[in-house]
Amino acid sequence: MRLLFKNVTIVDGTGVRRGKVMTEDGKIRKVYKERGRVQTDYDREIDGAGKVLMPGFIDMHCHLRDPGLTYKEDLSTGLHAAAKGGFTTVCPMANTKPVMDTAEKVADNMKRGNALGLTEMIQVSAVTKDFSNFTFDLVDFGALSKVTPIFSNDGHNVDNPDVMRAAFKASAETGAVIATHNEPETETVVRDIEILKDYPGAKLHICHISKKATLDAIVAGKKQGLDITCEVTPHHVYASGLSYRVHPPFRAWADRKALLEGALSGAIDCCGTDHAPHSDEDKLKGSPGINNFETAFAMYHTAFAAAGMDLVRLSQMMSQKPAERLGLKNGLIAETYPADLVLVDPDLEWQVDSSQFVSKSHNTPFDAKWLKGQVLLTVKGGRIIYDHGSFV
Repeated sequence: MRLLFKNVTIVDGTGVRRGKVMTEDGKIRKVYKERGRVQTDYDREIDGAGKVLMPGFIDMHCHLRDPGLTYKEDLSTGLHAAAKGGFTTVCPMANTKPVMDTAEKVADNMKRGNALGLTEMIQVSAVTKDFSNFTFDLVDFGALSKVTPIFSNDGHNVDNPDVMRAAFKASAETGAVIATHNEPETETVVRDIEILKDYPGAKLHICHISKKATLDAIVAGKKQGLDITCEVTPHHVYASGLSYRVHPPFRAWADRKALLEGALSGAIDCCGTDHAPHSDEDKLKGSPGINNFETAFAMYHTAFAAAGMDLVRLSQMMSQKPAERLGLKNGLIAETYPADLVLVDPDLEWQVDSSQFVSKSHNTPFDAKWLKGQVLLTVKGGRIIYDHGSFV
């Protein structure tokens, strides 16, 4: 199957150019200049006049609730929602029932998700068995690192510093990324950075930061040469001061301003959705979380563009940097790279209507908000999976 995108503005983390893109056998075969002559036959031509072609988005942090909590979301509804949002790779967290804490469980869930032929799913492993807070319950990093690059007890804080020491030791030995949920946020991040200093080669990824003080600590750690990356969520850069329950909570404007500035400067590496679907009943009972897949790109673009960010930097945060952290040859529009692509209209304004979400969940405080920028078409491995409102 060969696709030809023509008349597109090509944007990735390396820059902006006008041109054409040919895909073949799941890869990007050729990137042409705007007036470059295409001498190869193709199966479908997509005219992207006035639109932007970007690498597919990569989400290092989401929740798909499957297995065990499928009344909130399941692999099919979650991955359809991800595809609609332009995500071609997602990393669902391990807080399912049962917890994803063995190589067999992780491999099986990944196989089930990827059998759907939608967005690629890289299942996150837990750090400890059943989210235990004891070092003797550390998962088998040796076996698990052969099937997944990322480990997290997200949804639960690792309160025991000895567990973090053991996790960082395993990270240094296997190359695994340790992604952390932090409560209280800044204090836990500071603790983990101090521990990280004792484990050269360990990789720390700090999830959903929301406070200026946290970012300041991360910047200081990076200056010491520590292998740290961090992410910010759509809702924390789009809004502040809301009472809607999420973990971490919506912060003050000063914190949001710091996050916007940190994203612009490069101090914040990645965009992570923290897509956290809930049933209406569970949300009313106080379950923290927000549905983000289908609004993430527009929320990011709306907030970041207002702060002066261009699409090149946004592509770095949504595609290139997550790919690098996960060890994937992905996240750029370049020849021989996977044909994971998203066609967007960055200028289209649209109104959020959660009743139209394809996710099983509709929990968002942003119903009826106007956003700027919409995903039109999503391509995974050279195959169109979402096309202007329809799944293929």
